[in-house]
Amino acid sequence: MAMLVVVTENVPSRLRGRLAVWLLEIRAGVYVGDVSSRIREMVWEQVGKLAEEGNVAMAWASNHESGFEFQTYGDNRRVPIDHDGLRLVRFLPVADN
Repeated sequence: MAMLVVVTENVPSRLRGRLAVWLLEIRAGVYVGDVSSRIREMVWEQVGKLAEEGNVAMAWASNHESGFEFQTYGDNRRVPIDHDGLRLVRFLPVADN
């Protein structure tokens, strides 16, 4: 079991309802829980099926140097990158419209 945090933006309510089955929604779009890796993988599978045009970030406790791992889904200015084995976040420039 490990701490899991899921942050959603602009996702359909059916995904939010599905996340609330396994996790506690502590703020709008912010879910936390202490789940097994099997449940974490099932949650991520639901994100892939139901997030549509929204975006999601999921982070969980691990024994890596940083103490956690994370993955993202959908378009966002924050893009995960690997820098010498360490996961960091790169910010993309604001698009001019």
